[in-house]
Amino acid sequence: MIAIRPRRSALYMPGSNGRAVEKAKTLPADTVIFDWEDAVAPDLKTEAREAVCAAVNTGGYGARELVIRINGLNTPWGEADLAAAASAAPDAILIPKVSSPHDLLEVGKRLDALDAPEKTRVWAMIETPLAILQAQAIAAVAQDDASRLSCFVMGTNDLAKDTRARLNPGRAAMMPWLMTALAAARAYAIDILDGVYNNLSDEAGLRTECIEGRDCGFDGKTLIHPNQIAVANEIFAPSRDDVEKARDIVALFELPENAGKGAISHNGRMVERLHAEMAKRTLALAEAIAERD
Repeated sequence: MIAIRPRRSALYMPGSNGRAVEKAKTLPADTVIFDWEDAVAPDLKTEAREAVCAAVNTGGYGARELVIRINGLNTPWGEADLAAAASAAPDAILIPKVSSPHDLLEVGKRLDALDAPEKTRVWAMIETPLAILQAQAIAAVAQDDASRLSCFVMGTNDLAKDTRARLNPGRAAMMPWLMTALAAARAYAIDILDGVYNNLSDEAGLRTECIEGRDCGFDGKTLIHPNQIAVANEIFAPSRDDVEKARDIVALFELPENAGKGAISHNGRMVERLHAEMAKRTLALAEAIAERD
């Protein structure tokens, strides 16, 4: 089976909010992103850093993937953030405002110098116009193991701010940039998470945007409130029908009479071996979600 870690829901939690940091232990999010950047006021940065590091070191988050979003290395808090995060050894460190391959190569070098454990990966926020223009070069850094790059995270609010594009339903203005980043991520075999949905009272809108992101090919969605988790978990998981169809396709190609065939007629449609590979991934994701849950 393909090794897959579900990332249907990635919930931002403000590192300065002790109750939120503790509550994350009980939430059904696949990933928890402890935020030291946008969600934390300047006078609370140090406090948030200490609280999150203590929480990560103490544990109690079960199978949830733990990620720390640090402040940019060009800010007054960035260097101390990176050192503290490396010491806490989360599953990943999320780097904001990545705009060039050099940004990530430098982070990889510093993590090695800080003796960060190998399990701690690097995630990159894709949230600037320059990041979109250099998406392929940034994703290509994943070919260098020293970079630790394993995931892109779309920062659609910052992209909207910098480009002056409007985040209207359907995100027509944003879609070319989303798909550019997604193609770059897929080209270099890294995961990619869709941006946040801002309207906390609009569950229908959230559902629509999750379906949109899933159909585009995103692995999951970043979230800003626990109430958004259930929808993301549902939409980004294979449905029962998806799983049944995947099993049928895999079983079909495993029949002795189909061993040497590249394509088979099945229920009135042509099914190729590439569909069998896609089906295997669907089954692996469903199995990983079942184990997670």
